[in-house]
Amino acid sequence: MPLIRSGLAALALLVLANPLAHAADTVRVTPLGGQDGEFCVLDRALVFEDPNGTRILYDAGRTVAGADDPRLGDIDVVLVSHVHGDHLGDRHIPEPNAGSCGSPAASEDDAPLSNSVKIAVAKDARIVTGSEMASFFAGRLQAAGGNPDNSVLVRFGAHVDEGGVGITTVPAVHSNGLSPKFIDGEMGKIYQAAGLTAYVGPPTGYVLTFSNGLVVYLSGDTGITADQEAVVQDYYGAKLAVINIGDTYTTGPTEAAYVVNELVEPASVIPSHANEPATKDGKVQTGTRTAAFIEAVDVPAHVPLSGRTMAFDAGGRCAEGC
Repeated sequence: MPLIRSGLAALALLVLANPLAHAADTVRVTPLGGQDGEFCVLDRALVFEDPNGTRILYDAGRTVAGADDPRLGDIDVVLVSHVHGDHLGDRHIPEPNAGSCGSPAASEDDAPLSNSVKIAVAKDARIVTGSEMASFFAGRLQAAGGNPDNSVLVRFGAHVDEGGVGITTVPAVHSNGLSPKFIDGEMGKIYQAAGLTAYVGPPTGYVLTFSNGLVVYLSGDTGITADQEAVVQDYYGAKLAVINIGDTYTTGPTEAAYVVNELVEPASVIPSHANEPATKDGKVQTGTRTAAFIEAVDVPAHVPLSGRTMAFDAGGRCAEGC
């Protein structure tokens, strides 16, 4: 018994000396938004880090300052829910904090490759997508000097393992039109002149299963779908959800709260795609969609403040940083 007590005492001292020691089995989530410590109008990008070190970038969009963004670190997998410019990355900010929370200075043009593809090539990361997006990304990777085999397809109901993290795609109710600026040659000119976009299959959400057992639902841009209950909750049992709340183009705060409360039923949620400068000095502003969503959900809502890492346990509960 004395040996057991002394061992426990030593462990307690270790935890006190290193506050992160007890979070060794958590998934770390770091938002890469437009302004440090804020949740801003174009913020989409999140980096997930598995306890085993695998790092996944979700929807780089316009607020990741290119492949050289110092906040990125190593990236093993890039996820793109759909090819609209604010998720794929038709342009990006030249450096973190460029512009303002309401108007990020996304001045760097990424067509015809995209911010997502440039990051994947620079990091030698794999792009994992569903529908017909995989063939599009294979071509863009090759055009950027990368390996087209790094574009990985996972259709609805399928599963791939990337670095110990299980990845599947789930339906999202949205559109998935590709701007002509990403189409080479005469075909791109024809689409541009006709005011058309190309179609690269349906948009997707993702379900990620991390090595600590945490299951995360990434909604992408979506409305309310039956799959959010039948697939995301009933089959996969997601415990952490990242859901769009921006309205007009996706679920608004009331609809998103219904998805969380009645369909997915996670232990906690991270709002995304608010399409507003939701915070000031790191505090949620009254009268915003973000404030309305937090008020409407029955579970803890953790605002994704750029650069502030949150850690989640296997049950989807925030262990640090929230």
